[in-house]
Amino acid sequence: MMIYGYARVSTVDQDLTIQEEALLAAGCELIRTEKVSGASVQGRDELKNLLDFIREGDVLVVTRVDRLARSVRDLQNIVYELNQKGVVLKATEQPIDTSTSAGKCFLDMLSVFSEFETNLRKERQMEGIAKAKEKGVYKGRKASIDADRVRELREQGLGATKIAKELGIGRASVYRVLLND
Repeated sequence: MMIYGYARVSTVDQDLTIQEEALLAAGCELIRTEKVSGASVQGRDELKNLLDFIREGDVLVVTRVDRLARSVRDLQNIVYELNQKGVVLKATEQPIDTSTSAGKCFLDMLSVFSEFETNLRKERQMEGIAKAKEKGVYKGRKASIDADRVRELREQGLGATKIAKELGIGRASVYRVLLND
């Protein structure tokens, strides 16, 4: 039996130290870490590697379930995969232990609240953006593509592929600029 830890923060400027220390204190022999959003399992290579590698009888420890997944569906899929492999999931800051009925129940409740929290945050963000737009404060992010340069290169006879290569952007971005003219 091996005890694995998984730690995750959402952005590269956040620190993993507190999670790593908690996982070491919980007896984790190997800890995988990522600095990527938990909104989806897409692009979370360390989690994927861990789930591929973990074996029957092993234990996966996280500090909180929201480090593992932010949506009920993703969390259920991960827990289902762990169960199929005979792996126990535990959390250091929550009474989660999928080897017990109470631990499974608490996990299900927390996953619902975690998704609810994410949805509330998105709603508040959208409300804030709408208010800022009303006040004329919100302008969106600055354009990352020089549309004038795209047009200039097109007028010089360059095709979309060459323009994209020249400017270091995707061909679809070139077409988007040219179609909006």
